[in-house]
Amino acid sequence: MDTGARPQFSQIDAWGATHGGHVRECNEDHFFVGAIARGVTVDATSIAEQDRSVLHAERLASLAMVADGVGGRAGGEEAARLAVRTLVSKVSESFYEADHRESKDPEVFSRLLHEAALACHESLLDKAEKEGAERKFSTTLTLFLGLWPHAYLLQVGDSRCYILRGDELTQITRDQTIAQELIDSGALTQTVANKTRWANVLSSSIGGEQAAPVVTRVTRDWGNVVLLCSDGLTKHVSDEQIKHRLSSIIDARTTCQELIQDALDDGGTDNISLIVGRTRRGELA
Repeated sequence: MDTGARPQFSQIDAWGATHGGHVRECNEDHFFVGAIARGVTVDATSIAEQDRSVLHAERLASLAMVADGVGGRAGGEEAARLAVRTLVSKVSESFYEADHRESKDPEVFSRLLHEAALACHESLLDKAEKEGAERKFSTTLTLFLGLWPHAYLLQVGDSRCYILRGDELTQITRDQTIAQELIDSGALTQTVANKTRWANVLSSSIGGEQAAPVVTRVTRDWGNVVLLCSDGLTKHVSDEQIKHRLSSIIDARTTCQELIQDALDDGGTDNISLIVGRTRRGELA
């Protein structure tokens, strides 16, 4: 693990994409890929090229998230959109103070993300109450805040995060579904649970009956590949195929397109959203 300088813009390869799938009439997924930075950008200047480094923005952290609006509810798409917008705002507003405090307060980012998720949950509940019982606003949310040499992952619902380290693919998140709870309790096996109606019933969601945000701290290193995705991908694409695609990555954009096509080729019964990101030493081509 390299604990040196944080990766800069030219060392990050990241892309996100979404597709409605073959069956659903509308796409209720939303995603965001970006960065938190400090400094200024240069549009034009008369100073010499070698002096411009003092003006360039410094990349402090990666910020990415996938939100899957709960299907069958009129407010699913709006809930996903509002959740992404709200979390981008809350994380960026609080980031600089938290970054300054983290060395003395290691839990500061975990609290920030947990509190931001609950605040977003409450705002969607309030919106539903104001608009009446026929309007519900609920969504999953998986958020990746990449500092260096670690990152924080916020999870609510059943969208997922995978990390490929070398040739080892790890699912970082745990699905917040009734089926997963039955698996954890030993009542059902993974194979049986995946075939039950409980596989698609969330036990936690932003704006739903209950929100139980989970924040996980993970280590990062050069060459790691991160995937965030809605369940529209994992319903149709196995972990083995995901590992194959991430292991053979040429660039993040191409890998996103390949994985979406894999899901569509297998049926594409749901909206599909994903983000692929990696760090590379030196500048990307």
